[in-house]
Amino acid sequence: MPKILIIDDEQSIRDTLKEILEYEKYDVSEAKNGEEGLKMLTKEKFDVALCDIKMPKMDGLEVLEKGIEQGIETQFIMISAHGTIETAVEATKKGAYDFIQKPPDLNRLLVTLRNAMDKGSLVTETRVLKKKVSKAYDIVGESTSICDVKDTIEKVAPTDARVLIIGENGTGKELVARWLHEKSNRCKGPMIEVNCAAIPSELIESELFGHEKGSFTSAIKQRIGKFEQANEGTLFLDEIGDMSLSAQAKVLRALQENRITRVGGDKDIKVNVRVVAATNKNLKKAIEENKFREDLYHRLSVILIKVPPLRERNEDIPLLVDKFLADIAMEYGAKPVEIEDTAVRLLQKHDWTGNIRELRNVVERLIIMSSGKITENDVRKNTDIN
Repeated sequence: MPKILIIDDEQSIRDTLKEILEYEKYDVSEAKNGEEGLKMLTKEKFDVALCDIKMPKMDGLEVLEKGIEQGIETQFIMISAHGTIETAVEATKKGAYDFIQKPPDLNRLLVTLRNAMDKGSLVTETRVLKKKVSKAYDIVGESTSICDVKDTIEKVAPTDARVLIIGENGTGKELVARWLHEKSNRCKGPMIEVNCAAIPSELIESELFGHEKGSFTSAIKQRIGKFEQANEGTLFLDEIGDMSLSAQAKVLRALQENRITRVGGDKDIKVNVRVVAATNKNLKKAIEENKFREDLYHRLSVILIKVPPLRERNEDIPLLVDKFLADIAMEYGAKPVEIEDTAVRLLQKHDWTGNIRELRNVVERLIIMSSGKITENDVRKNTDIN
């Protein structure tokens, strides 16, 4: 049953609203002033608060403001007999769902209540989905090397320092980039990913900086590039070592000046972007071979994070296997499959050249091919691990 809190210093208003709402099957509580209402909101979860604006001790707008400051998730509907457009605007600016004048029109009140609860449900659902996404992208492991990576993320993420992530394919460089964004002050902004290895060299500049209509044969309309899309957020340049030298020069300028120019354009466009890059290549060797700009390397690697290969942290394999068993079961809509300790120990002995990506694929194969519990024999029979 939806829970409603009425905060009003007039007993008659509280009684009237309570009678109406209880008839409509709402669970109704009352508070006779702002202070009492705020205490109740902090102790108990309410779906909606009907809050009078003019009250002694603490007025309704102050209750609203303090409630939002404290992270109270209740939707506020402000009510007042002395309402003006300015008051309504101020209330909604402070975070109220809506404003209703006294005496409230019954139909409008009930519709507003339903809409406020729908909004509250959407907010809760979004929060749950975000938690699920965060869990899906969690960095799993308790080894010294992976704990060092996590500690570095915690220190670096709140800054705007550029980060270069290095490591073999499949080690989880994208997860590090995602957590740098999620734990940063830019987390409400976009995180835009670009796989530099997957884009042909002749198209990479258009992909990054955009292009103007008619700038080349297939440019039939203006295109906004990844730098502009990532404005106020994070741009993740994956496989930066595969970027052409001409594109590198333009990226360097963008990092130096916080400005880009679209292909075929002559207008400078300001961008506010944090760049995180990743590569599985030896960039210092690429610099010696004149395949990568040294000045760009130094711009990108203000902070260097090395993600260890799985063979260097095999003590994390049991935790990773448990996670993959749970994740894959959720994807299949089934119960998690169990695995014998001897099977896990066998997996720990393997030299994982494909790293975490390879381990996940093997776990999925074992789930499909085993009969119930995954045994050591299942591992030997369905993989090249012996």
